[in-house]
Amino acid sequence: MASSIGLRGRVGKRRALSRARRDSRAGLWLVSPTFIVVLVMVVLPVLWAVILSFKRIRLINLRHVDLFAGPYTFRNYDRLFSSSEFGRAVRTTLEFSVLGTTSAIVLGLVAALLVRGSFRGRGVVRGLMLLPWVAPVVALTFIWQVLLSPQLGLVNAFGTDVLGWDSPIPFLSQEHGNLSLLGVSIGVPTALLVVIAFDAWRSFPFAFLFILARLQAISPELEEAARVDGATPTQVFRYIVLPQLWGVIALIAVLRFIFTFNDFDEVYLLTGGGAGTQVLAVQVYSFLSARNDIGGGAAVAMFMAAGLVVLLIAYVRFFAAREEKA
Repeated sequence: MASSIGLRGRVGKRRALSRARRDSRAGLWLVSPTFIVVLVMVVLPVLWAVILSFKRIRLINLRHVDLFAGPYTFRNYDRLFSSSEFGRAVRTTLEFSVLGTTSAIVLGLVAALLVRGSFRGRGVVRGLMLLPWVAPVVALTFIWQVLLSPQLGLVNAFGTDVLGWDSPIPFLSQEHGNLSLLGVSIGVPTALLVVIAFDAWRSFPFAFLFILARLQAISPELEEAARVDGATPTQVFRYIVLPQLWGVIALIAVLRFIFTFNDFDEVYLLTGGGAGTQVLAVQVYSFLSARNDIGGGAAVAMFMAAGLVVLLIAYVRFFAAREEKA
């Protein structure tokens, strides 16, 4: 009797083990297409770019270079870190990313608060808010170029005819301009501010959708109770609404910073990277197209990737951990 029970137990364990193996094999088969796509489309190109960043390769001799054979060198990185042009590109990229991300979040928050309540035509207004995000970037940049043109632009025509400007302002080709405020002349980076304004206007619907979804999930009883207790609208927003938005705002800030940090098309289509708007993504393109320096372009790309990895690690360690505890 005891031997038969032991035999049945061993048979049951073998069946369970074989079933678990079949399940694991089925899981591997299901995951394998995604793994292959990620390997081919992400991992291999990144490894290729890393190798290129440590080699002196010109576009003309790319076909005749053995990537896996030496010599490897740090010369590309030495040239970058000792270049004043690279330093300006890093500073411009950080200014563009930080100001563009902050402006987009502020605009998205204001837009979400405006259309949060019920009113006639709310669905149409919410749909119109998404137009800058879904419209083709080529068409949008062309419209902005026409509007800001010194010769034919509506903005300059309004400024000279109504606001009394002395002369039209070349918004997209002027690196530095002067702004008179209370009799004090202040230097402003004209083209860079225009590019930041365009990025904020085009990307604020992204923040708008996230924030509006979180606002819709906030219980209205909390705000009603605060109003009954005598809280002003500003106090309700500051102490009731805003604390519940910090999590989604942190997520939007990280995602938008990553998108803006890698942004190329908006800057290149508006200014071509000139007038003090050359960001790192445009500099990578400049290395590849104008200088035919593949190694230098790969080194800039690796620097960008390293910066984004540091940002993601900081987000996962601080913000994501706080979200789980909350």
